[in-house]
Amino acid sequence: MGWPRPRPKPQAEAGWRDHVLPGDPESLRRLTEATGFFNAEEVLIAGELAQEHLAKGEASGYFFIFAEEPNQDSFAENGQPRRLAGYACFGPTPGTADSWDLYWIAVDPARQGRGLGGALLKRAEAAMARRGARGIYVETSSREQYLPTRGFYEKHGYAACARLAGFYQAGDDKIIYTKRLDATGQTE
Repeated sequence: MGWPRPRPKPQAEAGWRDHVLPGDPESLRRLTEATGFFNAEEVLIAGELAQEHLAKGEASGYFFIFAEEPNQDSFAENGQPRRLAGYACFGPTPGTADSWDLYWIAVDPARQGRGLGGALLKRAEAAMARRGARGIYVETSSREQYLPTRGFYEKHGYAACARLAGFYQAGDDKIIYTKRLDATGQTE
């Protein structure tokens, strides 16, 4: 008989917002780098998408959900966002009627394994559904490091629908997951 699995630490409530603040591009770069899952180019892109949203608003095609460390003030004394605990970035897939891409979802390593990623995903799905999404698509790597990531998507109702061999580099395939939603954001 194996040892009982340790219970996850209680998840402190996060502060939630869906608007991008001027300090977010740098905060996103720090967060994505801290996860250890993204290369230097991807870390830069994470910040660039927030900069694009700051410049163009919704016309950028990038939408965000931010989970911030809780405290009693909405902003730190310098007016910058509170420390990010995690975020999701998503947008409509150009040229489609109701397909959306989940571009990024990342959680601070100190907050992983406590339900914050699932809460971010649920909020992102609801935001996409409110904007007309019926199909959500996510791409990830086939590398061993991403096994927990693939398990996360499968746990939340996503199904692998395609595998592109050697897409990122030799031996690193792109795996595409999909999930269908109804108008309320529930799985069809």
